[in-house]
Amino acid sequence: MKKPAILGGSPAFNTLLPISRPFCPKVKDLKEKLSDIFSTGQITNSKYVREFEEMICDYINVPYAICVSSCTLGLVLTLKALSLEGSKFIVPSFTFPVTVTSLLWNNIEPKFADIDPETLNISTQSIEKNIDEDTRGILGVHVYGTPCEVEYLEELAKRYNLFLLFDAAHAFGAKYRGKLIGCFGDAEIFSLSPTKTVMAGEGGVVTTNNRELAEKIKILRNYGDPGTNDFEYIGLNSRMSELHAILGIFSLKRVEEEVEIRNELANIYMENLKELPGISFQKVKEHVRSTFKDFSIILDEEKFGLKRDIVKLALEKENIQVKRYFYPPCHKQKFFGERFKDLNLKVTEKISNSVISLPIYSSLKKKDVIKICECIKRIYDFKEEIKNYISLKE
Repeated sequence: MKKPAILGGSPAFNTLLPISRPFCPKVKDLKEKLSDIFSTGQITNSKYVREFEEMICDYINVPYAICVSSCTLGLVLTLKALSLEGSKFIVPSFTFPVTVTSLLWNNIEPKFADIDPETLNISTQSIEKNIDEDTRGILGVHVYGTPCEVEYLEELAKRYNLFLLFDAAHAFGAKYRGKLIGCFGDAEIFSLSPTKTVMAGEGGVVTTNNRELAEKIKILRNYGDPGTNDFEYIGLNSRMSELHAILGIFSLKRVEEEVEIRNELANIYMENLKELPGISFQKVKEHVRSTFKDFSIILDEEKFGLKRDIVKLALEKENIQVKRYFYPPCHKQKFFGERFKDLNLKVTEKISNSVISLPIYSSLKKKDVIKICECIKRIYDFKEEIKNYISLKE
Protein backbone atom coordinates (compact mmCIF):
# COMPACT_ATOMS: atom_id res chain seq x y z
CA MET A 1 0.00 0.00 0.00
CA LYS A 2 1.23 3.47 -0.92
CA LYS A 3 2.49 5.50 2.03
CA PRO A 4 0.83 8.83 2.83
CA ALA A 5 2.84 11.84 1.72
CA ILE A 6 3.40 12.83 5.36
CA LEU A 7 5.49 9.63 5.72
CA GLY A 8 7.49 10.24 2.58
CA GLY A 9 5.13 9.00 -0.11
CA SER A 10 4.42 11.06 -3.21
CA PRO A 11 1.49 13.49 -2.89
CA ALA A 12 -1.86 12.41 -4.29
CA PHE A 13 -2.04 15.63 -6.32
CA ASN A 14 0.90 17.14 -8.20
CA THR A 15 -0.35 20.68 -7.64
CA LEU A 16 -2.53 22.16 -4.91
CA LEU A 17 -6.17 21.12 -5.10
CA PRO A 18 -8.04 24.19 -3.78
CA ILE A 19 -10.84 23.91 -1.26
CA SER A 20 -13.03 26.16 -3.41
CA ARG A 21 -13.10 27.52 -6.94
CA PRO A 22 -15.74 29.81 -8.47
CA PHE A 23 -17.48 28.95 -11.72
CA CYS A 24 -16.52 31.89 -13.92
CA PRO A 25 -18.16 32.85 -17.21
CA LYS A 26 -16.32 33.31 -20.46
CA VAL A 27 -15.71 36.94 -21.36
CA LYS A 28 -17.81 36.55 -24.54
CA ASP A 29 -20.84 35.66 -22.39
CA LEU A 30 -20.64 39.03 -20.63
CA LYS A 31 -19.38 41.15 -23.53
CA GLU A 32 -22.71 42.74 -24.50
CA LYS A 33 -23.58 43.85 -20.97
CA LEU A 34 -20.04 45.03 -20.23
CA SER A 35 -19.99 47.08 -23.44
CA ASP A 36 -23.29 48.63 -22.39
CA ILE A 37 -22.10 49.87 -19.00
CA PHE A 38 -18.72 51.05 -20.31
CA SER A 39 -20.35 52.99 -23.14
CA THR A 40 -22.94 54.67 -20.91
CA GLY A 41 -20.73 55.17 -17.87
CA GLN A 42 -23.45 53.72 -15.62
CA ILE A 43 -21.25 51.42 -13.56
CA THR A 44 -22.78 51.52 -10.07
CA ASN A 45 -26.22 50.56 -8.76
CA SER A 46 -28.01 51.02 -12.05
CA LYS A 47 -30.12 48.88 -14.41
CA TYR A 48 -28.20 45.59 -14.04
CA VAL A 49 -28.36 45.78 -10.26
CA ARG A 50 -32.13 46.26 -10.59
CA GLU A 51 -32.33 43.37 -13.07
CA PHE A 52 -30.35 41.15 -10.71
CA GLU A 53 -32.63 42.12 -7.79
CA GLU A 54 -35.74 41.31 -9.86
CA MET A 55 -34.27 37.93 -10.87
CA ILE A 56 -33.57 37.12 -7.21
CA CYS A 57 -37.14 38.03 -6.25
CA ASP A 58 -38.51 35.82 -9.04
CA TYR A 59 -36.25 32.89 -8.15
CA ILE A 60 -36.87 32.92 -4.39
CA ASN A 61 -40.49 34.14 -4.67
CA VAL A 62 -39.93 37.03 -2.29
CA PRO A 63 -41.13 40.62 -2.92
CA TYR A 64 -37.95 42.52 -2.03
CA ALA A 65 -34.26 41.97 -2.71
CA ILE A 66 -31.66 44.65 -2.00
CA CYS A 67 -28.18 44.13 -3.41
CA VAL A 68 -25.26 45.47 -1.38
CA SER A 69 -21.49 45.42 -1.66
CA SER A 70 -21.04 42.52 0.81
CA CYS A 71 -22.96 40.14 3.04
CA THR A 72 -21.20 41.79 5.98
CA LEU A 73 -22.73 45.17 5.17
CA GLY A 74 -26.04 43.49 4.43
CA LEU A 75 -26.10 42.19 8.00
CA VAL A 76 -24.91 45.50 9.46
CA LEU A 77 -27.47 47.58 7.55
CA THR A 78 -30.39 45.23 8.23
CA LEU A 79 -29.71 45.41 11.96
CA LYS A 80 -29.25 49.18 11.69
CA ALA A 81 -32.57 49.52 9.89
CA LEU A 82 -34.33 47.78 12.78
CA SER A 83 -32.91 50.28 15.33
CA LEU A 84 -31.83 47.68 17.88
CA GLU A 85 -28.89 49.47 19.54
CA GLY A 86 -28.39 48.47 23.17
CA SER A 87 -30.43 45.27 22.89
CA LYS A 88 -29.45 41.58 22.91
CA PHE A 89 -29.59 39.04 20.10
CA ILE A 90 -29.32 35.27 20.37
CA VAL A 91 -26.78 33.88 17.92
CA PRO A 92 -24.70 30.71 17.47
CA SER A 93 -20.97 30.80 18.12
CA PHE A 94 -20.34 28.14 15.46
CA THR A 95 -20.35 30.54 12.51
CA PHE A 96 -18.10 32.90 10.58
CA PRO A 97 -17.21 35.77 12.96
CA VAL A 98 -18.92 38.38 10.80
CA THR A 99 -22.30 37.02 11.96
CA VAL A 100 -21.37 38.24 15.44
CA THR A 101 -19.38 41.35 14.54
CA SER A 102 -22.40 42.67 12.62
CA LEU A 103 -24.15 42.76 16.01
CA LEU A 104 -21.20 44.49 17.66
CA TRP A 105 -21.11 47.17 14.94
CA ASN A 106 -24.70 47.96 15.95
CA ASN A 107 -23.97 47.98 19.69
CA ILE A 108 -26.02 44.79 20.12
CA GLU A 109 -24.97 42.28 22.77
CA PRO A 110 -24.56 38.71 21.46
CA LYS A 111 -26.05 35.94 23.58
CA PHE A 112 -24.47 32.72 22.41
CA ALA A 113 -26.62 29.62 21.99
CA ASP A 114 -25.22 26.13 21.53
CA ILE A 115 -25.70 24.09 18.36
CA ASP A 116 -27.40 20.82 17.53
CA PRO A 117 -24.75 18.04 17.44
CA GLU A 118 -26.22 16.54 14.26
CA THR A 119 -27.29 19.46 12.06
CA LEU A 120 -24.61 21.84 13.44
CA ASN A 121 -27.24 24.61 13.32
CA ILE A 122 -28.39 26.67 16.30
CA SER A 123 -30.07 24.54 18.96
CA THR A 124 -33.73 25.38 19.43
CA GLN A 125 -33.60 24.31 23.08
CA SER A 126 -30.55 26.50 23.72
CA ILE A 127 -32.27 29.52 22.18
CA GLU A 128 -35.23 29.35 24.53
CA LYS A 129 -32.97 29.08 27.57
CA ASN A 130 -31.26 32.33 26.56
CA ILE A 131 -34.35 34.50 26.13
CA ASP A 132 -34.81 37.23 28.76
CA GLU A 133 -36.47 40.66 28.98
CA ASP A 134 -33.59 42.35 27.10
CA THR A 135 -33.64 39.92 24.16
CA ARG A 136 -34.91 41.57 20.98
CA GLY A 137 -34.08 38.99 18.37
CA ILE A 138 -32.57 35.79 17.02
CA LEU A 139 -29.92 35.65 14.31
CA GLY A 140 -29.86 32.13 12.93
CA VAL A 141 -27.26 30.73 10.53
CA HIS A 142 -27.81 28.17 7.78
CA VAL A 143 -24.48 26.46 8.44
CA TYR A 144 -22.72 25.13 5.31
CA GLY A 145 -25.94 25.90 3.42
CA THR A 146 -28.11 23.52 5.46
CA PRO A 147 -31.25 25.35 6.66
CA CYS A 148 -32.07 25.86 10.34
CA GLU A 149 -35.35 24.62 11.77
CA VAL A 150 -37.07 27.64 10.28
CA GLU A 151 -40.64 26.91 11.33
CA TYR A 152 -39.71 26.42 14.98
CA LEU A 153 -37.65 29.62 15.01
CA GLU A 154 -40.51 31.58 13.44
CA GLU A 155 -42.93 30.23 16.03
CA LEU A 156 -40.49 31.06 18.84
CA ALA A 157 -39.93 34.59 17.54
CA LYS A 158 -43.67 35.16 17.30
CA ARG A 159 -44.31 33.79 20.80
CA TYR A 160 -41.71 36.06 22.43
CA ASN A 161 -42.20 39.03 20.06
CA LEU A 162 -38.63 38.85 18.72
CA PHE A 163 -37.07 39.86 15.42
CA LEU A 164 -35.84 36.89 13.40
CA LEU A 165 -32.99 37.26 10.94
CA PHE A 166 -30.99 34.62 9.11
CA ASP A 167 -27.36 34.76 8.05
CA ALA A 168 -27.92 32.92 4.78
CA ALA A 169 -24.39 33.51 3.47
CA HIS A 170 -24.02 29.83 2.53
CA ALA A 171 -27.60 29.13 1.54
CA PHE A 172 -28.43 30.55 -1.90
CA GLY A 173 -30.40 27.69 -3.45
CA ALA A 174 -31.14 25.86 -0.19
CA LYS A 175 -34.71 24.80 0.56
CA TYR A 176 -36.84 24.28 3.65
CA ARG A 177 -39.95 22.14 3.11
CA GLY A 178 -39.88 22.92 -0.60
CA LYS A 179 -39.52 26.70 -0.19
CA LEU A 180 -36.30 28.43 -1.09
CA ILE A 181 -34.32 30.03 1.70
CA GLY A 182 -34.69 33.80 1.48
CA CYS A 183 -38.39 34.19 2.27
CA PHE A 184 -38.31 33.46 6.01
CA GLY A 185 -38.13 35.61 9.14
CA ASP A 186 -37.89 39.39 8.97
CA ALA A 187 -34.98 39.19 6.53
CA GLU A 188 -32.31 36.85 5.22
CA ILE A 189 -28.87 37.99 4.14
CA PHE A 190 -26.84 36.17 1.47
CA SER A 191 -23.21 36.34 0.44
CA LEU A 192 -22.23 36.52 -3.23
CA SER A 193 -18.47 36.13 -2.72
CA PRO A 194 -16.45 33.70 -4.90
CA THR A 195 -16.93 30.60 -2.71
CA LYS A 196 -20.74 30.76 -2.85
CA THR A 197 -23.36 29.00 -4.99
CA VAL A 198 -24.35 32.34 -6.53
CA MET A 199 -21.39 34.64 -6.83
CA ALA A 200 -20.91 38.17 -8.05
CA GLY A 201 -17.18 38.36 -7.35
CA GLU A 202 -18.05 40.23 -4.17
CA GLY A 203 -21.40 41.35 -2.87
CA GLY A 204 -24.43 40.41 -0.87
CA VAL A 205 -28.20 40.62 -0.97
CA VAL A 206 -30.90 41.14 1.66
CA THR A 207 -34.28 39.51 0.99
CA THR A 208 -37.41 40.36 2.92
CA ASN A 209 -41.20 40.39 2.83
CA ASN A 210 -41.24 43.74 4.64
CA ARG A 211 -41.61 46.74 2.30
CA GLU A 212 -40.72 49.34 4.95
CA LEU A 213 -37.56 47.46 5.93
CA ALA A 214 -36.53 47.05 2.28
CA GLU A 215 -36.94 50.77 1.56
CA LYS A 216 -34.92 51.74 4.62
CA ILE A 217 -32.05 49.39 3.70
CA LYS A 218 -32.01 50.88 0.17
CA ILE A 219 -31.52 54.32 1.69
CA LEU A 220 -28.92 53.11 4.19
CA ARG A 221 -26.83 51.49 1.42
CA ASN A 222 -26.64 54.89 -0.28
CA TYR A 223 -25.01 56.71 2.64
CA GLY A 224 -28.44 57.30 4.21
CA ASP A 225 -29.49 59.57 1.33
CA PRO A 226 -32.91 58.85 -0.24
CA GLY A 227 -31.79 60.77 -3.33
CA THR A 228 -32.55 64.29 -2.12
CA ASN A 229 -29.14 65.12 -0.57
CA ASP A 230 -31.07 65.55 2.66
CA PHE A 231 -29.79 62.50 4.53
CA GLU A 232 -32.43 60.67 6.56
CA TYR A 233 -30.13 58.19 8.31
CA ILE A 234 -26.50 57.58 9.17
CA GLY A 235 -25.80 55.12 6.37
CA LEU A 236 -22.84 53.70 4.49
CA ASN A 237 -21.69 53.40 0.90
CA SER A 238 -22.77 49.80 0.39
CA ARG A 239 -23.92 49.92 -3.21
CA MET A 240 -23.31 47.09 -5.66
CA SER A 241 -21.52 47.89 -8.90
CA GLU A 242 -22.97 47.00 -12.29
CA LEU A 243 -19.91 44.81 -12.92
CA HIS A 244 -20.74 42.65 -9.92
CA ALA A 245 -24.42 42.54 -10.83
CA ILE A 246 -23.62 41.30 -14.35
CA LEU A 247 -21.54 38.48 -12.90
CA GLY A 248 -24.33 37.73 -10.41
CA ILE A 249 -26.93 37.55 -13.21
CA PHE A 250 -24.82 34.95 -15.00
CA SER A 251 -24.28 32.96 -11.82
CA LEU A 252 -27.94 33.02 -10.73
CA LYS A 253 -28.98 31.41 -14.04
CA ARG A 254 -27.02 28.28 -13.12
CA VAL A 255 -27.64 28.07 -9.37
CA GLU A 256 -29.80 24.94 -9.63
CA GLU A 257 -27.03 23.18 -11.55
CA GLU A 258 -24.45 24.37 -9.01
CA VAL A 259 -26.45 23.05 -6.05
CA GLU A 260 -27.19 19.74 -7.80
CA ILE A 261 -23.50 19.09 -8.52
CA ARG A 262 -22.47 19.96 -4.97
CA ASN A 263 -25.05 17.52 -3.61
CA GLU A 264 -23.72 14.80 -5.92
CA LEU A 265 -20.16 15.41 -4.73
CA ALA A 266 -21.26 15.43 -1.08
CA ASN A 267 -22.96 12.07 -1.60
CA ILE A 268 -19.75 10.64 -3.10
CA TYR A 269 -17.81 11.80 -0.06
CA MET A 270 -20.32 10.28 2.35
CA GLU A 271 -20.62 7.00 0.46
CA ASN A 272 -16.83 6.54 0.41
CA LEU A 273 -16.16 7.61 4.01
CA LYS A 274 -19.21 6.33 5.91
CA GLU A 275 -17.59 3.06 6.98
CA LEU A 276 -14.42 4.70 8.29
CA PRO A 277 -14.28 4.72 12.12
CA GLY A 278 -14.47 8.14 13.74
CA ILE A 279 -15.89 10.08 10.81
CA SER A 280 -19.37 11.58 10.77
CA PHE A 281 -21.15 14.23 8.74
CA GLN A 282 -23.55 17.12 9.18
CA LYS A 283 -27.08 15.71 9.13
CA VAL A 284 -29.26 17.02 6.32
CA LYS A 285 -32.86 16.22 7.20
CA GLU A 286 -35.34 15.00 4.59
CA HIS A 287 -37.35 18.22 4.60
CA VAL A 288 -34.38 20.44 3.68
CA ARG A 289 -32.06 20.83 0.71
CA SER A 290 -28.52 21.87 1.51
CA THR A 291 -26.35 23.80 -0.92
CA PHE A 292 -23.23 22.12 0.49
CA LYS A 293 -21.42 25.40 0.17
CA ASP A 294 -18.94 23.52 2.38
CA PHE A 295 -18.55 19.80 2.93
CA SER A 296 -17.18 19.03 6.37
CA ILE A 297 -16.34 15.88 8.25
CA ILE A 298 -16.41 15.63 12.03
CA LEU A 299 -13.47 13.63 13.31
CA ASP A 300 -13.68 11.63 16.54
CA GLU A 301 -10.05 11.48 17.69
CA GLU A 302 -10.50 8.36 19.83
CA LYS A 303 -12.23 6.31 17.16
CA PHE A 304 -10.14 7.52 14.23
CA GLY A 305 -6.88 7.32 16.16
CA LEU A 306 -5.43 10.70 15.19
CA LYS A 307 -6.01 14.30 16.25
CA ARG A 308 -7.90 16.53 13.87
CA ASP A 309 -4.94 18.83 13.27
CA ILE A 310 -2.67 15.91 12.38
CA VAL A 311 -5.20 14.69 9.81
CA LYS A 312 -5.38 18.25 8.45
CA LEU A 313 -1.58 18.35 8.13
CA ALA A 314 -1.52 14.93 6.46
CA LEU A 315 -4.10 16.03 3.87
CA GLU A 316 -2.17 19.22 3.18
CA LYS A 317 0.93 17.10 2.51
CA GLU A 318 -1.14 15.40 -0.20
CA ASN A 319 -1.63 18.86 -1.80
CA ILE A 320 -5.27 19.00 -0.67
CA GLN A 321 -6.35 22.34 0.73
CA VAL A 322 -8.62 21.93 3.77
CA LYS A 323 -9.93 24.22 6.53
CA ARG A 324 -11.03 24.00 10.14
CA TYR A 325 -14.35 25.71 9.44
CA PHE A 326 -15.30 27.14 12.00
CA TYR A 327 -12.37 27.17 14.40
CA PRO A 328 -12.05 28.80 16.82
CA PRO A 329 -15.76 29.46 17.48
CA CYS A 330 -16.80 33.09 17.81
CA HIS A 331 -16.82 33.23 21.60
CA LYS A 332 -13.17 32.09 21.57
CA GLN A 333 -12.00 34.64 18.97
CA LYS A 334 -9.22 37.05 19.97
CA PHE A 335 -11.42 40.14 19.65
CA PHE A 336 -13.45 38.94 22.65
CA GLY A 337 -10.39 38.30 24.81
CA GLU A 338 -11.42 36.73 28.14
CA ARG A 339 -15.00 37.97 27.98
CA PHE A 340 -16.62 34.57 27.37
CA LYS A 341 -13.96 32.32 28.93
CA ASP A 342 -16.48 30.73 31.31
CA LEU A 343 -19.21 30.24 28.72
CA ASN A 344 -20.37 26.64 28.50
CA LEU A 345 -21.01 25.69 24.88
CA LYS A 346 -20.08 22.02 24.97
CA VAL A 347 -21.39 20.97 21.56
CA THR A 348 -20.03 24.05 19.79
CA GLU A 349 -16.55 23.54 21.19
CA LYS A 350 -16.55 19.79 20.51
CA ILE A 351 -17.56 20.28 16.87
CA SER A 352 -15.22 23.23 16.36
CA ASN A 353 -12.30 21.11 17.65
CA SER A 354 -13.24 18.21 15.37
CA VAL A 355 -14.26 19.65 12.02
CA ILE A 356 -12.37 19.50 8.73
CA SER A 357 -13.82 21.07 5.58
CA LEU A 358 -12.86 19.34 2.33
CA PRO A 359 -12.79 20.67 -1.25
CA ILE A 360 -16.17 21.07 -2.93
CA TYR A 361 -17.17 23.08 -6.01
CA SER A 362 -18.96 22.37 -9.27
CA SER A 363 -15.83 21.97 -11.40
CA LEU A 364 -14.28 19.47 -8.96
CA LYS A 365 -13.98 16.10 -10.68
CA LYS A 366 -15.71 13.11 -9.12
CA LYS A 367 -12.50 11.10 -9.48
CA ASP A 368 -10.69 13.71 -7.40
CA VAL A 369 -13.31 13.42 -4.64
CA ILE A 370 -12.70 9.66 -4.61
CA LYS A 371 -8.95 10.29 -4.50
CA ILE A 372 -9.39 12.58 -1.47
CA CYS A 373 -11.39 9.83 0.24
CA GLU A 374 -8.62 7.34 -0.56
CA CYS A 375 -6.11 9.69 1.07
CA ILE A 376 -8.22 9.84 4.24
CA LYS A 377 -8.48 6.04 4.30
CA ARG A 378 -4.71 5.73 3.83
CA ILE A 379 -4.10 8.19 6.67
CA TYR A 380 -6.33 6.02 8.87
CA ASP A 381 -4.52 2.82 7.84
CA PHE A 382 -1.13 4.37 8.65
CA LYS A 383 -2.28 6.17 11.80
CA GLU A 384 0.22 4.46 14.11
CA GLU A 385 3.17 5.28 11.86
CA ILE A 386 1.93 8.87 11.54
CA LYS A 387 1.60 9.22 15.33
CA ASN A 388 5.14 7.93 15.79
CA TYR A 389 6.44 10.27 13.09
CA ILE A 390 4.74 13.29 14.70
CA SER A 391 6.01 12.39 18.17
CA LEU A 392 9.58 12.14 16.83
CA LYS A 393 9.22 15.52 15.12
CA GLU A 394 8.06 17.07 18.39
